[in-house]
Amino acid sequence: MPVITLPDGNKKEFPGPVTGEEIAASIGAGLAKAALAIRVDGQLLDLYVPIANDASIQIITGKDADGLELIRHDSAHLLAEAVKELFPETQVTIGPAIENGFYYDFSRATPFSSNDLEAIELRMKDIVARNEQIRREVWKRDDAVKFFQSIGEKYKAEIISAIPAEQDISLYRQGEFIDLCRGPHAPSTGKVGTAFKLMKVAGAYWRGDHRNEMLQRIYGTAWASDKDLKNYLTQLEEADKRDHRKLGKELDLFHIEEHTPGMIFWHEKGWTLYRALEEFVRRKISAKGYVEVKTPTLVDRTLWEQSGHWEKFRQNMFVALTDEDKHLCVKPMNCPCHVQIFKQGMKSYRDLPLRMAEFGSCHRNEPSGSLHGIMRIRGFVQDDAHIFCTEDQITSETVAFCDLLKDVYKAFGFTDIAVKFSDRPPTRAGSDATWDKAETALKDAVNAAGMAWTLNPGEGAFYGPKLEFVLRDAIGRDWQCGTLQVDFVLPERLDAEYIGADGAKHRPVMLHRAILGSLERFIGILIEEYAGKFPLWLAPVQVVIATITETADGYAKSLHERLRAAGIRSQLDLRNEKINYKVRDHSMHKIPVMFVVGGKEAEQNTVSIRRLGSEQQQSMVFDEALKTLADEARMPV
Repeated sequence: MPVITLPDGNKKEFPGPVTGEEIAASIGAGLAKAALAIRVDGQLLDLYVPIANDASIQIITGKDADGLELIRHDSAHLLAEAVKELFPETQVTIGPAIENGFYYDFSRATPFSSNDLEAIELRMKDIVARNEQIRREVWKRDDAVKFFQSIGEKYKAEIISAIPAEQDISLYRQGEFIDLCRGPHAPSTGKVGTAFKLMKVAGAYWRGDHRNEMLQRIYGTAWASDKDLKNYLTQLEEADKRDHRKLGKELDLFHIEEHTPGMIFWHEKGWTLYRALEEFVRRKISAKGYVEVKTPTLVDRTLWEQSGHWEKFRQNMFVALTDEDKHLCVKPMNCPCHVQIFKQGMKSYRDLPLRMAEFGSCHRNEPSGSLHGIMRIRGFVQDDAHIFCTEDQITSETVAFCDLLKDVYKAFGFTDIAVKFSDRPPTRAGSDATWDKAETALKDAVNAAGMAWTLNPGEGAFYGPKLEFVLRDAIGRDWQCGTLQVDFVLPERLDAEYIGADGAKHRPVMLHRAILGSLERFIGILIEEYAGKFPLWLAPVQVVIATITETADGYAKSLHERLRAAGIRSQLDLRNEKINYKVRDHSMHKIPVMFVVGGKEAEQNTVSIRRLGSEQQQSMVFDEALKTLADEARMPV
């Protein structure tokens, strides 16, 4: 008579073995209808698996993260079944759930067309309507190999052949379709729902190896409800409008060429934006007691070996071999170089905390397939800093950093900030005792900072635990930007010391921290956050002076000079075009403010002001307009 403990602590007793379906039905018809799977003592299982012993359970529905992933995995199986029904000659390979959806890789001589995707999606919905039962079967490995070979599925047979012979194989059958899978799955196709959509076809090498056959990968998205699907598709449409690559070209900010993959050509307007962002951060950190340094770009491999980065990041480093057979590495990060500065001259506990910042130019050999506009590149600048402090100062420095980070983000309108605590990874440097100390110190510190956090297990740096700060943008997307890491390892490896109050030598603690992450990526985020309509203080061109008639050219030039003298980024438009054309043109380039001037404005020393997004005009004496604009354009303090 198993006793089942529910998530709220209530208990239910059953006369014999009981399934998740029966437990859900005993609680309520609504839960029984929504149930997809069951978690039993922490293990996710199919709903129909009998539970014979006492257990703590949770019924999983589409509202749960596990349930949503299950829907996406089931959708991949629906996709494969639909393809096999419509195109029987196609071979199936693998099809996992991924972020926001799923994919499945197929081997087929004829490329899938957009019309094919529509037909496949309709067939998937037919399979849902059939409400086919989904059941797990356990086969002997060799029997499974023979079966898939007999039906012409050589890829499935190859996957199973690599599994040890003595290991049983988990297969799932839905209708006439059977697939290799460890599960769990929903009990029937009807439970999956129809809140899915096929998105695109892409190429993918079998097992990710370019020497193998090119397969066709069909991507889809799947959600727990039609409303969630609609919201996601709307978000994608909005994201496409805001795409930083498209806006970067339209606004003449930057470009990237095949000659320099992963490297950015900043145009005048883009570089103006870049420098404004850099200067804003510089002012913020200077006010908080940071000193700014500059370290070399090329660093001998021996330092990277000593720090441990050579072992961990060698594949991502660009390396040059000198005439003396030395390996000089283009630095992928700044940390070891900052330790080298710290070691110049003996430091006292009175010198701590030492907050050392650098807008450090770094390069990483990212795979070409992962490069994405200015979001993922090979050459970038980090707003990097390392705080050398005592163990007693970890909490106060963390609290101060969190306050600084929130203040910086607020200036850009980011107030929804999530924090992830990443603890020790499987492969790491330092003893367990050191990690215990570092993790405890960081948890105490983030709690003292009053920031709620969730655990991100096993994702710490190889030298220490870290906090990851995730921003939510205007259309609901998350971006991981800032980070703070507690490091007891690198100061030990690189022999950093200070003299304590007791007169003895001690190792400093090293706090690695960044707010923006990389300036390039953060600018990409800002382009998409603002859809190119930057706040006045950040806009590359803050005001354009457009003339109505040629007779106002001299007046416009004098205003332009006065604006520039006041530190306002001004642009002249003296083109022989109608004013309505000029207004449309500068609106398309998202210039925040236009001063329109003609003969009347020149006589009265006024300007007609038009603001981006507004049809209204305001007439103002230029001196007053200059003061107003200068106040609005001032960089946040």
